[in-house]
Amino acid sequence: MSTLFPIRTSTVAERAAAGKAVRKQRPRSALGVYTPSSDRPDPVTLLASQETERVAALLPLRHQRMSVNPFAFLRGAAAIMANDLGSMPHTGLSVQLCGDAHLSNLGLFAGPDRRLVFDLNDFDETNPGPFEWDVQRLATSFQVAALTAGHSHSFAATLPRVAAEAYRTAMTEFAGMNDLDLWYFRVDATLLEQWAQESGSKAGQRAVRKTTEAATAKNRWSAVKSLTTMVDGQRRFKDQPPLLTSLSTDERSRQTISTMFEKYRTELLIDRAELLARYHFVDAGHKVVGVGSVGLLAFVLLLQGRDDGDLLVLQLKQAVTSVLEPFTAPSTFPTHGQRVEAGQRLIQATTDAFLGFTEGPDRDYYVRQLRDMKWSPDPLDMNKDAYSTYAGLCGATLARAHARSGDSVAIAAYLGSGDAFDRAITDFASAYTQQNDADFAAYTKAIADGAVSMPTGSESSARIVLNSKEDGSVSVTSA
Repeated sequence: MSTLFPIRTSTVAERAAAGKAVRKQRPRSALGVYTPSSDRPDPVTLLASQETERVAALLPLRHQRMSVNPFAFLRGAAAIMANDLGSMPHTGLSVQLCGDAHLSNLGLFAGPDRRLVFDLNDFDETNPGPFEWDVQRLATSFQVAALTAGHSHSFAATLPRVAAEAYRTAMTEFAGMNDLDLWYFRVDATLLEQWAQESGSKAGQRAVRKTTEAATAKNRWSAVKSLTTMVDGQRRFKDQPPLLTSLSTDERSRQTISTMFEKYRTELLIDRAELLARYHFVDAGHKVVGVGSVGLLAFVLLLQGRDDGDLLVLQLKQAVTSVLEPFTAPSTFPTHGQRVEAGQRLIQATTDAFLGFTEGPDRDYYVRQLRDMKWSPDPLDMNKDAYSTYAGLCGATLARAHARSGDSVAIAAYLGSGDAFDRAITDFASAYTQQNDADFAAYTKAIADGAVSMPTGSESSARIVLNSKEDGSVSVTSA
């Protein structure tokens, strides 16, 4: 199998020199400059162009979620920011990008060894590209979120610098590691507790304990309890359209999803496939997830093992073209489900044991376990200390993710030991926060003018229906 990135043959000194030389073509100060391109597309039109592959009846819910506040809009507007970043020169220092590295896409989850890990946890948009794009989106998200939460402009403007500095200093540390140590490095609950103790903050130590306890409580059984109910002695997904639609009585849909599950299982590593061979298909449903993802298909599967106390919930989420691809390169994988799986494995230090991919009759999907001790903070409910601590944690974690696939030595040399990079990212975040505010205003005006739909009585109870065609394809409608 070929690698996604060139095999390294240069010495450490040569790699460092190459990274430092990039400053001539893309000075660090230039990363702080944001100027909209002269042919920048209308943001409302750009977002609408994403919706052609989505379930039409669910789109008003997407619009509603994005219109809540500027941070919600930023979450759903990855395509807009990718277009803006892609229109500018870049460093050419390529890594496996998350593609949507805002602060709510990092958090805790359980690794296969059942230890809690802190890492990036959303990969719908992953694709190789210049490292700074993820940093710029992460930094901007902190400023936008803090302002949305009601913090002062002066405080919110400090957070991008905290994230950038943490990224830079962590990348320098990773550049000094040997490759195996770097590959095995991960931020787990033990390390979080150690950092909290070293900070000397009793509040920080309490916060770590509280968050790990919250994540641990969100185990696989919590997903079963919140999403299912007993019907005639059988456990079934609840029917609460449009957010959760039961497919219990839709035999054709159930069969389609069951076939997709079997295809997924055959592609897994042998130990995972053997484990899932002990589980049988019980029920299927459709669950609306996220903000920008609303309208894409996201099925949930209920599986049962040895008895009715041995249950597992998997998610099959539709994978489409990454918003980065028009500005980087088309995916090299046969399907977008494979692209998402591969990107996640490259980025995360440890990943979901059930991560995989499958194909429907005419759509790609990736598969993962639902709610396996997954937790991320509510950015609208964080005080100043929590924001600053979290910005540093996210910046360092993003550096670790990039160091796995990119050249940590070259990137660290480019960043340097001074604060030029930190200041540039701070400037960019400030400028792009203003752009996001302007785009949000345009979006909410389009809603007020009736150009962008919002939920009505009919959409509030929309149901997903899979209609099998004679040629084997499946059309999606709502009822």
